[in-house]
Amino acid sequence: MSTTIPTAPPRQLGPRRITLLVALAVFAQESMWNFYDSQVPPLLRDHLASAALVGFIMGMDNLLGIFIQPWMANRSDRTRTRWGRRMPYLAVGMPLAALLFVTLPHTADSLPLLIVVIVAFALVSNSFKPIGEALVPDFIAPERRSRANAAVKIASSLTVIVAAVVSIVLVDDHPALAFAVIALITLVSVTVLCLSIRDSSSPGYQAAVAEDAAEESTAVGQARIRDTIWEIVRDTDRSRLLLIVAILVFGSAWAGSRALVTPYGMETLGLSRGDAGGITLPSGVAFLLAAYPTALFAERFGRLRTMIAGMAIFAAAMLLGTLFQTPTGTVVAFCIGAAGASAFLVNAVVVLWNLAPSARVFGTYAALYAVGWQSGAFLGPALIGGAVDILGWQTMLLDIAVVAAVAVVIVVRIDRLQRRGDVERAV
Repeated sequence: MSTTIPTAPPRQLGPRRITLLVALAVFAQESMWNFYDSQVPPLLRDHLASAALVGFIMGMDNLLGIFIQPWMANRSDRTRTRWGRRMPYLAVGMPLAALLFVTLPHTADSLPLLIVVIVAFALVSNSFKPIGEALVPDFIAPERRSRANAAVKIASSLTVIVAAVVSIVLVDDHPALAFAVIALITLVSVTVLCLSIRDSSSPGYQAAVAEDAAEESTAVGQARIRDTIWEIVRDTDRSRLLLIVAILVFGSAWAGSRALVTPYGMETLGLSRGDAGGITLPSGVAFLLAAYPTALFAERFGRLRTMIAGMAIFAAAMLLGTLFQTPTGTVVAFCIGAAGASAFLVNAVVVLWNLAPSARVFGTYAALYAVGWQSGAFLGPALIGGAVDILGWQTMLLDIAVVAAVAVVIVVRIDRLQRRGDVERAV
């Protein structure tokens, strides 16, 4: 990347301000993705009768993300400019994604053109998705990263409400305007970011530059993504590898509990399609209420311990739902489960960042978390669905509890490895 980007002199940002700015970036990104997931399928359904084909096209962004996100995050780790290593990508990627997003409804009359824009949007949006989140470890000290990431997760969760409100108010009468409103949120957000953040002044960036100067050739900081992965695989301390596996496994349990809840409500609880689809709404509120407290618990009692407790609560809640298979019992179970799961969702990536061997790979590690979670989102519904095919819908929540329990065992193993080691880490 060029080192001639004109910028103002660097100024230090406090942890609260940088947290709000990163939350704003994630809010803008996830607003587009949530609205995309809810409103692009109807555009495709106007041309395609096959629900499977529509689902394949809509799921393509997750598959692309598995390959694009680590590569682009690694590129940002290796970038050195006077503006920093993250902001150049966000300053270019977010406006371009917003432009493609606005274009979507205007290409709806032509299926080939619509698919071209869908693919382009998925490519661009995936390219900067983990880069904004990597600003958290760049700016925030290890001991405060959980509460910062909690704020980011809350901002991400709120986008579901924003997308729903825009859909209700605008989509039926002004569909193109609805897309434009979401894109405008993104443009305003990236403008605020560009005027406020210069990540070349971040402690993470400064540490990376210092390491560059100390080591002209390194297998960590300047490594390609496959070298970073190989270093994790070969490490005799299996903590990082096991954590990525735990992210995939628990992501499978979480995704299974979300993707199959509507047919579960219809088949097991006798609910209508609409009522079954609304089962998880109260649990979304429970997640928002629990996210920040779990960050504070993690900072006081340890992140791995907090994650283990939260995952165990999630598994226990699924067992509770199995025992009390009524609409009320299921809603209560999902609320308890979401509150417990927040301990994992808030802290897992923080533990991964804090296990990183260098500040030069924070972006790559954020992408590895995303790959683990997206792989779980891809595999989980199929795994739980396969169990349902064998055992029936009555045991679906029990199936989810078993998968979650496997993730608990893995994190317990990580905790023991960390306790056995003599190295102090903020995990």
